[in-house]
Amino acid sequence: MRSLKTSDGGAGQLDLFVGAGSDIAARDAQDLMAWPFFSLAKSKRVKPIDFRMGEVAILVEATAEHGMATIWDADVLIWVASQIVEARDAGKATSRLIAATPHEILTFTRRGTGKAGYERLKAALDRLQSTSIATSIRQAGARRRRRFSWINEWRERLDDNGRALGIEMIVPDWLYEGVLDRALVLTIDPAYFALTGGLERWLYRIVRKHGGKQKGGWSFDISHLHLKSGALSPLKRFAFEVRAIVRRQSLPGYNLALEHQFGRERLLFVAAPVDPFASAWRRIGLPPVEKGA
Repeated sequence: MRSLKTSDGGAGQLDLFVGAGSDIAARDAQDLMAWPFFSLAKSKRVKPIDFRMGEVAILVEATAEHGMATIWDADVLIWVASQIVEARDAGKATSRLIAATPHEILTFTRRGTGKAGYERLKAALDRLQSTSIATSIRQAGARRRRRFSWINEWRERLDDNGRALGIEMIVPDWLYEGVLDRALVLTIDPAYFALTGGLERWLYRIVRKHGGKQKGGWSFDISHLHLKSGALSPLKRFAFEVRAIVRRQSLPGYNLALEHQFGRERLLFVAAPVDPFASAWRRIGLPPVEKGA
């Protein structure tokens, strides 16, 4: 990593922070894991998320041109959090102005690195930049809200022939401050990036946030989960999709179960026993070796 001084592109006197590449642990911000900040659908969403629970208030608004940032777009923010934490833990300087190559981001998030992957990355950056968030989380008093976009601005760096040299982006203070707080970041399983369903990805993040490594696990009422997801689907459809995920047991690192009590359905989840060999293979981005192979 290196740090450069820049005043270009409206960045003021921010230092340019260059990431450590793609071969690092994946980290996620707990606030983003616990609350409804992203669309769970691959189709364009423009209807706002207007969520209130106790002192927590979240309003997410999208533009008609780009639509709301999706949970797949949030992979870019996971990459950002991972780079900042990696540098912080190594005692190196970080900044809200971050530089990378598209190849580094796409490789880290287990995406294809061809032209199509690069075009999808640019579309994700546009959605992250155009989505507006207002929230009371980490504000002094429930009536106060912080307003920001996931990316303040971003730009491509091109060579004389128009080939992309890299990307620079500025992330908001709200995200940057949360990532620097050691208590607000969790390591996630790299197998998360292979999850294809929006609800499946969201469910992993909330299970990882609340289930952790506790032996007793955790549980949520299905209707409560539906409220926290911000999903547009009705509760009946949401519950149907959760049951399908439980049948597949597709969330890495966790065992899921359902129970019915007093006419209500609850999702139970507990950390799965860790196979040290499978864990070592996953850390280097390879699938575990089947027993007997």
